[in-house]
Amino acid sequence: MPQASTSASDRDTAPEGDAGFPEEPVVYAVTLAPHRSLTPRGFRLVMMGVGGVSLVTGLAFLAMGAWPIFGFFGLDVLLIYVAFRASFRSARAREHILVTPSVIEVRREPARGRRTITRLNPFWTRLTREDDEDHGTLDVALVSGPRTVPVGRFLGPDQKAELASDLSHALAVVKKGVPRNSF
Repeated sequence: MPQASTSASDRDTAPEGDAGFPEEPVVYAVTLAPHRSLTPRGFRLVMMGVGGVSLVTGLAFLAMGAWPIFGFFGLDVLLIYVAFRASFRSARAREHILVTPSVIEVRREPARGRRTITRLNPFWTRLTREDDEDHGTLDVALVSGPRTVPVGRFLGPDQKAELASDLSHALAVVKKGVPRNSF
């Protein structure tokens, strides 16, 4: 799983709070985040490299008398910078999935916009997944009646398959029955 992936044991409990449910065992909990392979240090190095190449090439064109080309090289560097910043901003998105005996909660925190919380009854919820022979798992969703809640949309096929397996196991545990008090 990308970033933090946590599967909770029966001893862990869901706090009373956002969900408004009394403390109960957490069957499964995970926080999903988009993966970005470029670190801030790597970003600086890439931008210095692109800027350096653009500057040297632009100066060569400037020396040949093609001064408008110099500006276009600067524009390229600016556009690459803006694209990377947008990518880093979108990486702040999070998706939290919590499965307890009485609720499945999917909480989405987009990079920009409004946070949404979807709650489903685990006994009426089933997991659907779309698999492709060549590309792996393409889509994972929780379906409860007419509601379909896609999960892990920004994950790769292997991570989606792992998420589908984990959620399927958690739903099976809940439907089998989870002891609510432990002595």
